Amino acid sequence: MDVLFLSRLQFALTIMFHYLFPPLAIGLGALMVFMEGMYLKTKDPQYESMAKFWTRIFAVNFAVGVATGIVMEFQFGTNWANYSRFVGDVFGSALAAEGIFAFFLESGFLAVLVFGWDKVSPRMHFFSTVMVFLGSIFSSVWITVANSWQQTPAGFHIVGEGLAARAEITDFWAVVFNPSSMDRLVHVWLGAFSMGGFFVMSVTAYYILKGRHLDISKKAFSVALLLATLSSWGQLLSGHHQARVVAEHQPAKLAAFEGHFKTGEGGTPLYVVGHPDAKTETTKGIAVPGLLSFMVYGDFKKPVTGLDKFPKEDRPPVAVSFHSYHVMVGLGFFMMGLTGLAAWLRARGRLFEQRGLLWTFVFAVLAPVAANQLGWVAAEVGRQPWIVYGLLRTSEALSPVVRANQVLGSILMFGVIYALLFAVWVSVIDHKIKQGPEEMSFLAPGDPSHGFIQTVGDLKAGGSLTEGKE
Repeated sequence: MDVLFLSRLQFALTIMFHYLFPPLAIGLGALMVFMEGMYLKTKDPQYESMAKFWTRIFAVNFAVGVATGIVMEFQFGTNWANYSRFVGDVFGSALAAEGIFAFFLESGFLAVLVFGWDKVSPRMHFFSTVMVFLGSIFSSVWITVANSWQQTPAGFHIVGEGLAARAEITDFWAVVFNPSSMDRLVHVWLGAFSMGGFFVMSVTAYYILKGRHLDISKKAFSVALLLATLSSWGQLLSGHHQARVVAEHQPAKLAAFEGHFKTGEGGTPLYVVGHPDAKTETTKGIAVPGLLSFMVYGDFKKPVTGLDKFPKEDRPPVAVSFHSYHVMVGLGFFMMGLTGLAAWLRARGRLFEQRGLLWTFVFAVLAPVAANQLGWVAAEVGRQPWIVYGLLRTSEALSPVVRANQVLGSILMFGVIYALLFAVWVSVIDHKIKQGPEEMSFLAPGDPSHGFIQTVGDLKAGGSLTEGKE
């Protein structure tokens, strides 16, 4: 098999597996900050119980995310040595910043977050939660900046020639604020918030359907619904703005997203569904006339640049780009509709009576997972054949000494390890979800916040008085 294909396959498999965990960590981190902040403000013990429960889930997810992320950096040196030499000056700065400003911040306060509930003051614990969340945010900033620089390089010059050529930073802030970094960063954050919100709604909807932890689950569902609704609807504006940036700086990628082969005279249609055929250079499906022109230029009649304006060797794969992009957009509208309906029912006090809708939310967590994965596929496949857009082709970035059988062997090894790791993650998460939040921790006898009758009533309802007699 071809070593280039295998190396790309290995990187895709490992990073897509890794990318299951960071978005969830960011989304859960935001919710944990809100829940613990609400506990400090209101002294409502249900918020404390929520924060403790989701902290346990967060910790497991964080550990697996870190373990799978380390593999990426080794691959740069083993499979992509020419790429590492070319972008080393740029990537070195971004990855060093991530290590200093993000990883140390997350790691430094994670122990306090997980084990410090009864060992530090509530304010100190809340501060640790905020620091861990900010660490995950800073990590996403530097990784997105590094990736965005590959899409829209800026703030550099080329030193050397041929295989010795490499990019050297001339303006650090131009690298950070390259043309696509801020739009992509907002899109990444909103995708992460959607994933965290839908994950919490999935678990709490299950509790509600099973009649477990009802009060606390309804409250946690409502909090997560607010985040998921804002982020899902925010994706509409963010996605539109990012598409306009792609149209300006990577027009071949936008043309591949839309299966737009030939530049026409008038407005360019936008396909709702369809299938592009690269051999015949045609796309069949349902399209809205002129809508792509309006989305890009605000003009229904201005033509959008097609793939025919680029040499064939510079065109990205169309079918994969088209379908991953369109399914991602479709899932975005699905999440918008689902959260919009749930928010409307929640406002009228009828949400938790809708068992069919709650079951939908149990499984709807797969929507943001798939949307995040497909968003990555669309962005990276649409960038081909360039690994650094317009500067370095993917075929030129390989390590000169790596062999196909070596890469195939490592793919099989990663496959086995990741399958085991995922099984462990699912098993541990499932165990913690079955345990549920510590609702009774705030109902202990003698709690000064409860009167005697209230406390006895709560204990009787929970079966503790009976157990005490036995």
